Amino acid sequence: MTLPVYAIWAICFVATFGVITRPFKLPEAVWAVAGAALLLVFGLMSPGAAWSAVLKGGDVYLFLIGMMLLSEVARDEGLFDWVAEHAVRLARGSTSRLFALVFGVGIVVTTFLSNDATAVVLTPAVYAAAKRAKADPLPMLFACALIANAASFVLPISNPANLVLYGGAMPSLGAWMASFALPSLLSIGVTFLVLRWVERERLTGQCETVVETGTLPRGGKIALGGIVATAVLLIAASAQGHDLGLPTCLAGIATMAAICIGGRKSPFSTLRSVSWAVLPLVAGLFVLVEALASTGVIAMLARWLAASAARSPSVTAGVAGTILAFGSNVMNNLPAGLIASTTIEQAHVPQIVTDGLLIGVDLGPNLSITGSLATILWLTAIRREGEDVGFWRFLKVGALVMPPALFAALGARLLLG
Repeated sequence: MTLPVYAIWAICFVATFGVITRPFKLPEAVWAVAGAALLLVFGLMSPGAAWSAVLKGGDVYLFLIGMMLLSEVARDEGLFDWVAEHAVRLARGSTSRLFALVFGVGIVVTTFLSNDATAVVLTPAVYAAAKRAKADPLPMLFACALIANAASFVLPISNPANLVLYGGAMPSLGAWMASFALPSLLSIGVTFLVLRWVERERLTGQCETVVETGTLPRGGKIALGGIVATAVLLIAASAQGHDLGLPTCLAGIATMAAICIGGRKSPFSTLRSVSWAVLPLVAGLFVLVEALASTGVIAMLARWLAASAARSPSVTAGVAGTILAFGSNVMNNLPAGLIASTTIEQAHVPQIVTDGLLIGVDLGPNLSITGSLATILWLTAIRREGEDVGFWRFLKVGALVMPPALFAALGARLLLG
């Protein structure tokens, strides 16, 4: 090994550690971008190679922009609060039923808007609804965090990590459903049953039966229509095998424009509220992974994966998916997904191996709060509401919920062949 290789490894490790732990409370994007900048400053990566790495994320950036715009206008127009309030009313005084309804809403939001929307936008609405119902909010909040990952491979659009792992070569909707319909069903079902059992003592009481529910304003109706139209558009695009980023971005812009024109509002307040820092975060991670690939470590992983898959694709899918699931909690699933994507591209493995890795990178983060960007954003959201869940508290729940859901989903995919 040469000194530049060790230097690249060190910079990538420190930058990734910073993204996960946020030392000095600096935003995650600062660490990713700083790591990428250091690679350029020390001549460990050429500007051309770095720019090429950034451009690889084009479809992901567009997808995130569209989803963030849709989520923000839905929040501004009270759509998610309206949904949560109706969930409380439908619970009819049963805390257990409220938990199930929140879980169900989380499935729908994750499936059609992505796991980040569930973590960032639905979580505060669920907290407010739980407080109005005078129910313990923690089981409901855990439901938001865990369903955001457990349902994130129902559709290709359910998690940006899906776009990352497949590197823009997304399977058709029919092929996707053939591979993931049953694993998704088991992932969601096992997650619900185990979490319901873990939180059983907190879900035994009654909650308020009368909660004031307002009328959904005109802007909220437009936001709802935009979300439904976006879901239909993305399903159609996925069915035709087209990229999802541009349709999502255009749908988000169109929905925001319709609300602003109809309500004679300025779009700048919405634009200011969007978490734009996620874009340089993702771009920085693309650069870090490209630098890591230049050291040969990904080529080594690709050789191992290809050799193992040649012997037994099914065993390789199960083992690699499990390793990636737990590894995502060490380095966060976004860089883990980027590494897996680059490895797959070089190894040319069978589809079942890629599918096993996708289940691992999507579902594995339910183990800990460091597992995914969505879970980190969920933690930030509940802290704003005055709640907090420490690393060990989350791990106690995640260690019981994630492994059985992971093994059920992987087992189902392997049985499908």
